[in-house]
Amino acid sequence: MNTLSAKSEQTVDKDGQMARGRATAEMVARQANVSRVAVSRAFNSHTSLKPEKRELILRIAQELNYTPDRAARALVSGRTHLIGVIVPDVCSYWESQEIDALTTALQNEGFATLLFKTRSDFSMDEKLLAYMRGFNPDSVIAFMENVRPSTLVRFLDRAVPIYVHYPHPDAEDDGEDGPLYDRLNVLQHGGIDQAVALLQGYNTRRIVYLSGAVKSRSNVAREKMLRTVMAARGLPPPRVVIGDYSYDTAYAATIDLFRVGDGADAIFASNDVSAFGVIDALRHELGLRVPEDVKVVGFDDIAQSHWKSYDLTTVKFDLSERVRALVRLILRRLNEPDAPALQETLHTSLVVRGTVG
Repeated sequence: MNTLSAKSEQTVDKDGQMARGRATAEMVARQANVSRVAVSRAFNSHTSLKPEKRELILRIAQELNYTPDRAARALVSGRTHLIGVIVPDVCSYWESQEIDALTTALQNEGFATLLFKTRSDFSMDEKLLAYMRGFNPDSVIAFMENVRPSTLVRFLDRAVPIYVHYPHPDAEDDGEDGPLYDRLNVLQHGGIDQAVALLQGYNTRRIVYLSGAVKSRSNVAREKMLRTVMAARGLPPPRVVIGDYSYDTAYAATIDLFRVGDGADAIFASNDVSAFGVIDALRHELGLRVPEDVKVVGFDDIAQSHWKSYDLTTVKFDLSERVRALVRLILRRLNEPDAPALQETLHTSLVVRGTVG
């Protein structure tokens, strides 16, 4: 046994003697001359405890190398403080920024995050879902809506999943009947309508929509909303160019659009990374000016969108509001486990920068 391992298995009793085995809450309570309940409360920032008593307990716990046994606490409370998160990608700009912000917010609330990734076709291996069930998470957030509630709830116990939903005002609710799930509704109309109005103000009519991945339900919802807004404003429907949310595909598709097709007055990209590919293809391959020759709009407002190389006009999801809404759904559900489906709503808006003007 190495020195570090040996030290981690030793604790100090009240008489200063080294005792073997993992430190317990009872040992901390004895050393601090407090109750076992007070030790538990000291490790929960949401409980009331005199600051000096909390400080004493935590100091002694550190000296004894004591940490609460999460498994034992879960048996008593019925909560594991684990949140499952299902994403299609962990490397893309939007997902990585959202995961980072969400993980930070959850940790501040005392939760740990379990991250699961879908297949490239946005489905999820049921063996992985069964593995997730073994952790008994308090909640599961499904950012990839292709893993449907009817599938997901079969692998959950008491947890109610949360889905990010992009409703269309003229469509019937496309939620599934049967399994209970909570929902964050992202209303895209406001931001897209502002974008189209801005383009229309510059007498822009030939608008191309550069799509995201074809099987992405959020991409389908985005295109549908753009068509609805353009029709309401008396504009012809957008021409659709197939993309996949990636820079390289957007770059190549833009070159084809102008060298093989008849070009466009404006390109509305399904996400900001695609818009970056569009801008670079226009400027560096096709010799066109942005925004004088072609205007470009993105979607998401990732951190890189304000970089001067792009200075991208984009439809914004407020990331901090989105994360707060998801955390609220988790906390509300834990406080009201038998409540009917819970919902939070997030609006979009347009951030105007240099690619339209």
